[in-house]
Amino acid sequence: MNLIKVILVLPVLVILLIPFFKTRGKGILCYAAIILNTLLSGYLAVQSLAGEMTEITLPGSLVTGPVNLRIDALSGWFILIINFVFLTGGLYGLYYMKAYQSQRNNLTLHGIVFVLLHCALLGLCTVQNSIVFLIVWEIMAISAFLAVIFEHEKMATVKAGLNYLIQSHVSILFLMFGFIWVAFKTGSYDFHALTLYTSEHKGGAGLLLFLVFFTGFGIKAGFVPFHTWLPYAHPAAPAHISGIMSGVMIKIGIFGILRMITLIKADYYTIGLIILAFSVISGLYGVMLAIMQHNLKKLLAYHSIENIGIIGMGIGIGCIGLGNGNTILASLGFAGALLHTLNHALFKSLLFYTAGNVYQATHTLHIDHLGGLIKKMPQTASLFLIAAIAISGIPPFNGFISEFIIYSGFYYWMHDAMLGTLMAIIFSVLGLVLIGGLALLCFTKAFGIVFLGQARQQFHHEVREVPFMQLAPLYLIAFFIVIIGVFPQIFLNTLLQPVHLLSGLSLNAGLPYQEKMTGLLQPVTWGIGGFILLTGIIFALRKYITRNRNIAVEPTWGCAYVAPTAKLQYTASSFVRAYGKLFRPILLSSKTEKEVEGLFPSGGSYETNVYDRVEKYLIDNPIAAYKALLGRFLFLQNGRLQFYILYGIIFIVSVICIPLFYDQVVLFIQYIKQI
Repeated sequence: MNLIKVILVLPVLVILLIPFFKTRGKGILCYAAIILNTLLSGYLAVQSLAGEMTEITLPGSLVTGPVNLRIDALSGWFILIINFVFLTGGLYGLYYMKAYQSQRNNLTLHGIVFVLLHCALLGLCTVQNSIVFLIVWEIMAISAFLAVIFEHEKMATVKAGLNYLIQSHVSILFLMFGFIWVAFKTGSYDFHALTLYTSEHKGGAGLLLFLVFFTGFGIKAGFVPFHTWLPYAHPAAPAHISGIMSGVMIKIGIFGILRMITLIKADYYTIGLIILAFSVISGLYGVMLAIMQHNLKKLLAYHSIENIGIIGMGIGIGCIGLGNGNTILASLGFAGALLHTLNHALFKSLLFYTAGNVYQATHTLHIDHLGGLIKKMPQTASLFLIAAIAISGIPPFNGFISEFIIYSGFYYWMHDAMLGTLMAIIFSVLGLVLIGGLALLCFTKAFGIVFLGQARQQFHHEVREVPFMQLAPLYLIAFFIVIIGVFPQIFLNTLLQPVHLLSGLSLNAGLPYQEKMTGLLQPVTWGIGGFILLTGIIFALRKYITRNRNIAVEPTWGCAYVAPTAKLQYTASSFVRAYGKLFRPILLSSKTEKEVEGLFPSGGSYETNVYDRVEKYLIDNPIAAYKALLGRFLFLQNGRLQFYILYGIIFIVSVICIPLFYDQVVLFIQYIKQI
């Protein structure tokens, strides 16, 4: 109880103190608040994963009623992920934001919203009252908006922030509708009312209610077609905010979906199939668009959509297991989803931080303007490569483990599948395979063009590695990426309590699940260990054999050309030209070019760009139609004073006359109905 009071009071004190500190002190104070909040909430989270749930009831108000705060195993798992990403992101941000130290007022606001965002995310994991939950959700949305538009002098950044804010409020509308629906039926704002209402009303009510919440939380998570805010907000934000948004903020949508699964009693099998369908489409569509991007952070943003799809596949399998009464299938699905939530938070935050290093060193994120950075920034390049291998699901890193568990879930689902179900499994597995292969293609392109070869553009400043303290949190993330890949059983044992909660297993039924996971992963971990050992032996032998040899250094991409130029290298478009031609019917591509003319041409250009087809048809076209409709009424706003006076007179007369003729209007409507 005392710990929770400190957690509630701490952000208020920090927010009041931040304006009185100097520029450097602001960052230190904010990070100290993050550390203290992490220690307090992390202690309660660890207790919940050990089986000791924390729950208190605050008095609330006449509107909300009593407000319950609960940290169970599911809350604890997400709290630990949130805390770790904020710890690493906060430390990285301390050094990343030094470039903006002249913007004192801007940094003050940024520090305040950073602390607020952390507290809001923790609050969403603990609040059990729908009204308070919506208030905290609004705090999270506004805090993230203000963090995204830090560089508000750029019009593109402001547009991206407003796009995010509008779609966040669309998400809130769906959540509000779901909570009001239950409160109207039950008279209670407590989350337990969801369970009571759906338990009493069998049939389609529970499924429809879940779909309402799935839409609201799916917008935040970035499921297709609710994803269109994400590729704009992530690139516009500072690097540490991008890492936090992708690492944990979109995961609060995943948390909300999982929480609704524990509360709403419905046809879980149908729910699982719906989530699985959305997830496969999201995973494929996200990675397909990521491959064609020219902006490094936008490429990473589309990969967030892809990985949300992978997490959703695990959730879908888990729900199908619940619907079938197959506890092993449910356990594998939810375990894979929860572990991939952690894994994605690690490698995606690492990718955004390394992209931030590239931006600070070169002042650009355009892939075609980069190249050869491994010579100038070897540590950043190595960290980016580790995260790229992990996100592609390649051993010996963490992404492989969670995807392997999800694959295992599909395998166990296949045992008792009928023909129709078997087709769904085959297409889902095929989708997951394609996602992995296309992700490998995408990051081969990204790493190869950004870090290998020669520089494609001459910079007017020295390109160099960032300070070690800015790299320190990145090395910590890379450490956990490797540890999860080599020793996954440690983290899977930590997941026992959340998996029990989601799958409905009692603690006594956990042994078969543990044995199944151990049996599945033991040969995998032995294989990973053997691979690491073999790789170490090969490198040791290479170093021993070449110890007395002279090493010759030649220009990259020499290729025997007399006059080599960096323009002979692959570009972001040419690297995936065959892929772009193959998927042209799906991708909405355009090109701009300047033709080469004359015997000795001085210059030419050719660039291809891909636009999101879902955004065009779901957002752009309806907005254009709405503008066209409003444009038909522009004659009303003609700038003439006499017309505006006439509008006022018409309004006043209408207000006076409508009550006088109300009874006649009602009788007329009734007469029309009778006819």
